[in-house]
Amino acid sequence: MADKIATREAYGNALVELAEKYDFVVLDADLAAATKTGVFKKKYPQRFFDCVIAEGNMISLAAGIATTGLVPFASSFAMFAAGRAYEQVRNSVGYPHLNVKIAATHAGVTVGEDGATHQCNEDIALMRTVPGMVILNPADAPETRAAIEAAILHDGPVYIRLGRAAAPVINGEDYKFEIGKGVTMVDGKDVTIVATGYMTHIALDAAKLLEAEGISARVINMPTIKPLDTAILEQAARETGAIVTVEEHSIIGGLGGAVCEALAETCPVPVARIGVPDCYGRSASAGEMLTYMNLTAENIAAKAKKVIGK
Repeated sequence: MADKIATREAYGNALVELAEKYDFVVLDADLAAATKTGVFKKKYPQRFFDCVIAEGNMISLAAGIATTGLVPFASSFAMFAAGRAYEQVRNSVGYPHLNVKIAATHAGVTVGEDGATHQCNEDIALMRTVPGMVILNPADAPETRAAIEAAILHDGPVYIRLGRAAAPVINGEDYKFEIGKGVTMVDGKDVTIVATGYMTHIALDAAKLLEAEGISARVINMPTIKPLDTAILEQAARETGAIVTVEEHSIIGGLGGAVCEALAETCPVPVARIGVPDCYGRSASAGEMLTYMNLTAENIAAKAKKVIGK
């Protein structure tokens, strides 16, 4: 496997790999080359449906397919799958609790040059409000492959958040994924960094910066946003006393909000939320956007030291 691979690319590869093992179909909204479902279309054309630029109809079609017993994967950019089609996701998939898997690519600010209109930083917040919706946000290629298989095996709606930018591989091929479980990547005693998706490898870099200063940081990868692994969070809160959340999503309604809500009820400790502030993005490269939004290892380390002081 390459040292870096985008989770959207890993998604396309996973569909092809798992197609012989499971009975599912794939829908797309005229973006197969970008969402990487095109590789599935090429190998399994009879199991692929291009719904053109009509995301609401695509989700409704996926809901109908689910009633027949087939498992549909509906793919588009996060801005359209979660934003444009929200009504259909809520009423046609969520309300009847249908077995639809929504794979949303190009999430977050690492969409880069596509600009503010396509940098969807609100999708987790939207999907968290849909009753019964599972939300997965894998960090790298092995985790993506495992998450796709877990989604197939899960009976009910699943929203899978995928990125455009290549991400370093941080998990081995034998990685075991379980919906609703976080993973401790690095143990530590002074502060806990809880990261999800693309930001997980950057959180690991931040832990190294802190280690160089004599600060022991625990890093938890949280690939499932809903249901949240409250047990691992409560343990980390008790043992380290301070939490930093890191996400490529708005700090309103995303991972940070979910963590704060959970800990406020059971084990309140100081929490610093790092993510996209209450603003829109802009057109720039993925790296420039991460720097612009302070989604860097240096800023994570600085926030960690500050929250320890509280």
